[in-house]
Amino acid sequence: MKAEQIKKGFMDRNCDSLLLELYEDEHRLDDQNQRYIGMLEKYIAYYGNDDVQIYNTPGRSEICGNHTDHQHGCVVAAGVNLDAIGAVSVQKDKVSIISDNFFLEDIEIDDLTVKEEEKGTSEALVRGILARFQQLGYQIGGFKAYITSEVMIGAGLSSSAVFEVMIATILSGLYNRQMIPSEELAKIAQYAENVYFGKPCGLMDQCACAFGGLIAIDFKDAASPLIESLQIDFSAFHHCLCIVDTKGSHSDLTNDYAAIPLEMKKVAHFFGKEVLREVDEGTFYEQLNEIRKQCGDRSLLRAIHFFNENQRVNGLVKALKENDFKRFKEIMKASGDSSFKYLQNVYADPNHQSLSLALALSEKILQDKGFCRVHGGGFAGTIQAFVEDEHAWSYKKEMEKYFGEDSVHLLKIRKQGSIRMM
Repeated sequence: MKAEQIKKGFMDRNCDSLLLELYEDEHRLDDQNQRYIGMLEKYIAYYGNDDVQIYNTPGRSEICGNHTDHQHGCVVAAGVNLDAIGAVSVQKDKVSIISDNFFLEDIEIDDLTVKEEEKGTSEALVRGILARFQQLGYQIGGFKAYITSEVMIGAGLSSSAVFEVMIATILSGLYNRQMIPSEELAKIAQYAENVYFGKPCGLMDQCACAFGGLIAIDFKDAASPLIESLQIDFSAFHHCLCIVDTKGSHSDLTNDYAAIPLEMKKVAHFFGKEVLREVDEGTFYEQLNEIRKQCGDRSLLRAIHFFNENQRVNGLVKALKENDFKRFKEIMKASGDSSFKYLQNVYADPNHQSLSLALALSEKILQDKGFCRVHGGGFAGTIQAFVEDEHAWSYKKEMEKYFGEDSVHLLKIRKQGSIRMM
């Protein structure tokens, strides 16, 4: 269908039911219609009135399993209704992408080798995804796209994974009849980030973006993790997922992030193992005093967090399957408490504790109307709160007094993963 024709469909509000299904928020319909219209106008301005397809990939939020994946543990994650959207058409021999007015260098599909000078760039991700498709025997080809994203960089919603999974979904839709499974798309995206981009990321972010909804992942076999799509209608619990951007800077925190897996592995190495998932918990406690001498208290505490958090994930999955929201809340609170006390990823600098402040204010504002915890990697950035629907806007208003306008994002867990919309 021509871009102008699709644009007219959004202008005439013919797509409202589709948008409501995706975003689960009727208050956002006006803005979303304008967003899609704006995307198509940009596409037409740059490329012309082509036959186009529309693609959509959600951001993600970690629900439980804080810093367990790198120890081959278990996690629960979810796709959310902040997303990236793209208008795409076929072209021969090369990939051309404009992303929110940033022009990527064209990628020639006959030149897919790793380029050291390209590492750390979006171009590297695109080249890596094309290469992995080809290595796995899938069809590839050129395309041109205008992509725009509302997934905030640095907010723990995985903006890079969103972009990667969208490119993989586009290639699946254009050249492989949309037949490539979500898990395969996630692994292809991870490969591109690991090998071409040069970042040793795990698979959780890509899986959550590809699958959507709530998913449980067991990384015991990191090469072939067990992924379960939890068929849960989270909206039935009448709670809104709120992400609060505390404006804390992630700069100079590389060593703090790196110390978590290093210290957990230090404990694993005490037992001659590579990761904590391979260590027997009972044996760990039997030798706790000797571990403490060799590894230090913080390593010990972080290992305790891992063992307990892994069990919490299993309990959380059970609670969700049984629609036991009271138990879900109890486990989530315990998870956040453990991250603060034992994992210790809520602040690094005693003089800058924006996450701690946001948690304290949230507890005061919410009382029994919701609960909160650190979100994602921690140390700076965002917290996560689940707030009763009828109190979500008042929570947003109160928190923004302290952290600024538009610092609180009211989200829904969306059912769809990365898709071709039309």
